[in-house]
Amino acid sequence: MKIIESHKEWKSFMKEFKISNSVVLPIQCDPNVHPIKTELCLLYVRLLDGDTKEYVLPFRHSDAINLEHKYIEKTHTSKNVYTYDKKKLLHFLDWENVFDVQMNYYLENNAPLTIDEVTTSAHRYFYSTHYKTPNINCAVPLMKHIQYCRSLIDEKIKLAAMLGDKNTEPIFKTYNLDVLENLQKIESNGLKIIGDMVYSEYNPYTATGRPSNRFGGMNFAALNKKDGSRKKFISRYGKDGMLIEMDYDAYHLRLIADVVDYQFPNGSVHKHMAKLYGVGYDEAKGLSFQYLYGHIPDDVIKSNPFFKKVQKYIDQIWNNYKSNNFIESDIYNKRIYKKNLSDMNKNKVFNYLIQLMETESNMSMLTKLLPKIKGYKSKLILYNYDSFLFDFHIKDGLEFIKMVKGTIEQKKKYPVKIAKGWNYHEMKDITRKFK
Repeated sequence: MKIIESHKEWKSFMKEFKISNSVVLPIQCDPNVHPIKTELCLLYVRLLDGDTKEYVLPFRHSDAINLEHKYIEKTHTSKNVYTYDKKKLLHFLDWENVFDVQMNYYLENNAPLTIDEVTTSAHRYFYSTHYKTPNINCAVPLMKHIQYCRSLIDEKIKLAAMLGDKNTEPIFKTYNLDVLENLQKIESNGLKIIGDMVYSEYNPYTATGRPSNRFGGMNFAALNKKDGSRKKFISRYGKDGMLIEMDYDAYHLRLIADVVDYQFPNGSVHKHMAKLYGVGYDEAKGLSFQYLYGHIPDDVIKSNPFFKKVQKYIDQIWNNYKSNNFIESDIYNKRIYKKNLSDMNKNKVFNYLIQLMETESNMSMLTKLLPKIKGYKSKLILYNYDSFLFDFHIKDGLEFIKMVKGTIEQKKKYPVKIAKGWNYHEMKDITRKFK
């Protein structure tokens, strides 16, 4: 094991780093804050080709002569880099060819790869007795960080089994790129609140594949719409900015309609369903969600052509699940294996697939959208399942909004409602302006 503490040592390290695949684990200075709001304490590197050499690159640690901050940007490789948390690593290092081994584990087991038990006693002591001390990782003994990294690799990542050929599989490539990198880019934009910036943290390793989004005690995926708490979210651009939200209309109904080959007429889906039910708009909306996520009554199956097709599809995927022992998504072909599920029934299987469809449709769209908006001042700051919140700079103009709208709607397959506001609570519908 070699601690890199000088330019000469760094150059020697880089010669080997650039020609070998590696495992890289970042240790951030403050473990209690979002990676965006802290610095890199050190990098642990284990080379995988030839001799499995170990290196530590300290940038801010009390036990070492620290490398200058400029070496963070200078440290890069075109070889494959494996890590436990790709999103975290990308917040510190703008690298390509980064593979998240946790994603390998998740795709096989439909559960996160937990690492709490590899934390050393020293880490637990410092974190419990100095929980209010900022940048505490800079004081945890350097050798304890090394011990932790070694344990994480040897006990949890399990290189021989985990790295194998999985990174060549299409589903892994898609999730490693589309899902993780899209979410990391959104996280890095942050949200402005009065006096500060806050950052969300998406967790894609959920039972259904739909990412959760919590950080710092805040559930960004379930911000209360009624208690006024959304008022604190404002534009970072002051008088030159505003918040713009684009919200899919009847998203799940339209997604399922695509799969079952049902053509909704132009206009409101809920108005169309209201005619089929013979009830008002609000009641129709409630009934549709009730049937979609629960039981479809026999009389509805007989009288409603959409739900007749939906029920046929539910029966089909349930039979496939029982025969094949897995659920498979329609877009990325992700599989959730029966061995990782419990207490399943046909409606539960269907609900899993709806959430998979939603997530994969969104990720596929975001892969197209995010490069398009990269050169603009406006930023995508929040993704919430069927809605997208932008911090809009007025200099980007209406053409930016139209371009984003067109991309999100995916050739008008999934129309959106648009709202604007000076804060996230007081949002005004402006959909008609863009028809």
